[in-house]
Amino acid sequence: MTTVEGESLFRAQNGDAYRIASHPSQQSDHEQNEDGNGTTVLRTDYDHLWTALSSVDDSTQRNGLIVSSSELKIKVKVKQEPQSDGKFNAASGNPRKQQISPELAETSVKSEESQSSKSQSKKRKTKADDSTSSSVQKKKVKIKEIEPQPIKPPKGKRKVKSEKEVGQTSKNKADSGSEVKQEKGKRVKKEEQETEVWRWWEEEKRDDSVKWKFLEHKGPVFAPPYEPLPSSVNFYYDGKPMKLSEGAEEVATFYSKMLDHEYTTKDVFNKNFFHDWRKMMNPKERETITDLSRCNFREMNEYFTKKSEERKALSKDEKKKLKDEQEAQRLIYGYAVVDGHKEKIGNYKIEPPGLFRGRGTHPKMGRLKRRIQPEDVIINCSKDAKVPEPPPGHSWKEVRYDNTVTWLASWTENIMGSNKYVMLNPSSKIKGEKDWEKYETARKLKDVVEKIRSEYRNDWKSKEMKVRQRAVALYFIDKLALRAGNEKEDNETADTVGCCSLRCEHIKLHKELDGQQNVVEFDFLGKDSIRYYNRVPVESRVFKNLRIFMEHKSPDDDLFDRLNTAILNKHLQNLMPGLTAKVFRTYNASITLQQQLELLTKGDTNTAERLLAYNRANRQVAILCNHQRSVPKTHGKQMENIQKKIEEKEKQIKEMKKMVKSAKAEHNASGTAKTKKVLEQKKKNLHRSEEQLLKLKVRATDKEENKEIALSTSKLNYLDPRISVAWCKKWDVPIDKIYNRTQREKFRWAIDMAGPDFIF
Repeated sequence: MTTVEGESLFRAQNGDAYRIASHPSQQSDHEQNEDGNGTTVLRTDYDHLWTALSSVDDSTQRNGLIVSSSELKIKVKVKQEPQSDGKFNAASGNPRKQQISPELAETSVKSEESQSSKSQSKKRKTKADDSTSSSVQKKKVKIKEIEPQPIKPPKGKRKVKSEKEVGQTSKNKADSGSEVKQEKGKRVKKEEQETEVWRWWEEEKRDDSVKWKFLEHKGPVFAPPYEPLPSSVNFYYDGKPMKLSEGAEEVATFYSKMLDHEYTTKDVFNKNFFHDWRKMMNPKERETITDLSRCNFREMNEYFTKKSEERKALSKDEKKKLKDEQEAQRLIYGYAVVDGHKEKIGNYKIEPPGLFRGRGTHPKMGRLKRRIQPEDVIINCSKDAKVPEPPPGHSWKEVRYDNTVTWLASWTENIMGSNKYVMLNPSSKIKGEKDWEKYETARKLKDVVEKIRSEYRNDWKSKEMKVRQRAVALYFIDKLALRAGNEKEDNETADTVGCCSLRCEHIKLHKELDGQQNVVEFDFLGKDSIRYYNRVPVESRVFKNLRIFMEHKSPDDDLFDRLNTAILNKHLQNLMPGLTAKVFRTYNASITLQQQLELLTKGDTNTAERLLAYNRANRQVAILCNHQRSVPKTHGKQMENIQKKIEEKEKQIKEMKKMVKSAKAEHNASGTAKTKKVLEQKKKNLHRSEEQLLKLKVRATDKEENKEIALSTSKLNYLDPRISVAWCKKWDVPIDKIYNRTQREKFRWAIDMAGPDFIF
């Protein structure tokens, strides 16, 4: 039995401990042996290793490991020992005794998965003995051996599939380590890769009031400072060039970039911009610039247009360099450590200054969104975490240690006076748990919804007017999936309303319309100034109550004058814990999708036709929730291209049918094996082309039907993802046809939890 003269251990971010082996050329014969468990133990040349690692800048990938040299700590134990007694030591997996430095457990190294050398022999696994102590089991220290290789920047990251893909058959190939092609025709072994997946849905649920026990991050990224225009680019007033102060010039550039946009044609936008712009001017500029119509921003606009074109024309290498710089920044600021797990941050960049646009006819469009400084930002982390460093010369507004909230940083924006937050990515545990709870609450509503409906129908006849109004409003929220609507200050936002804030002008009553009785015509601006227009036949008691509610009222009076959102939600809480108007909306959206999928999906269809059925089911939900969008500018061109492809494919199929007919006649005449093979090949080609034609037609139908419908809003926010996952698994449709990579990360919990028989 050979003792180990030296060892180097470091801990990667996923908690694994690695034993680093020196390059084979630096090992003498007596330095490479097998221990009692058959594990090769290698002596490490620490000077060589440290020089190699420390020579690379922070956040550089080293042989598949993202290691920050400022955080890397190597614990070295050099110890001569007598031959071991052969007893298994749980901490190391070797029969000899091995001490692991206590500091090792605290070592934090940012890393991705390591890649073994192609020349490395098959890894030998060590098995833990039944006598493993409980204290060691808690640490779960895995020892892996890595042979150092020349340190080079990566040529690119390979996609890591962390969830089970449905409808794909490549799993066995990946597991078997089959060879795959890489750059310049080289073939390398496909390495088994892993990503740390926090399977929080398998853990015991803890107190919801405590969001985390440990939280550490690097803080937000601020907008870069303003770069003044070159002297050759001028602003003109009354036809004369005028040099602006830096603050005034920066705001002027915001407007110049939008010169060809519809916003700069709106009076409200121009008025608000000019008002805020003058605040940024010095006294002399304010005295001179008094009329926006006499300002000329065209030269500025042309300058930024040219800059944009130059960026698009960058070489492949230049674009890659910029992308690499952004990736390096993301690796530093785009992650947080939450309870020992590395989690993505959703929005680590603070929005740069600019002009507020708003939606629809927002009264504050054109206002200046000021630049956010570190002095405006509140940082939230745990007390035992390292507080993020503010940019040089700055300080944070405040540092908090509040584990009852989920935000990492916060500041107040100046347009609406609302708080903005840096939050974790939708794929994080905190966000995922919230989604899961939302859909579970909606599923609970299924068990009591008929009782609730029976109660509000009875309340239509109540002697109290406020009870009647509440019952009719709840009927609309349930039947039409209307939002509840919140109270707003006058003139502060666009004139958008929800169910509780409807005014008499927003509905019209028709005793008969288009052959239907008791029709209510809705016409109002909903969330994000999206118009809601609908004609709905209602029950006679509802129609009668609406007439009563509107009696002796002017058009701008509230329809439900004895009801607000707070009153409604309080009532809903009494009906079921956690019940809100949004839960009704989520329930109705999810149950509609499930019912439509059962109705539209047919067994004798291919994947393309099943996807069309899915999108049609999703479309019904989007219509219910009023998720509209304007027709994309490129829609006409896209449809034209698809139609052209359809016509070309039809011509091709026509010719192929002739070829099949000719080949069939030739085979009937000769009956040889050769003519039979030719006939079968032509039939196969024809069948493939017919399938391609069907896919093109399905694609054209899908695109045309959904040109004004936003499917993604309901799919990501109101539809229980387990319904879609179960449908995919039941009908053998790849999940990546429904959810893209980012969405699959968001709904990883649903992909893992839902089987083909899941029912909402």
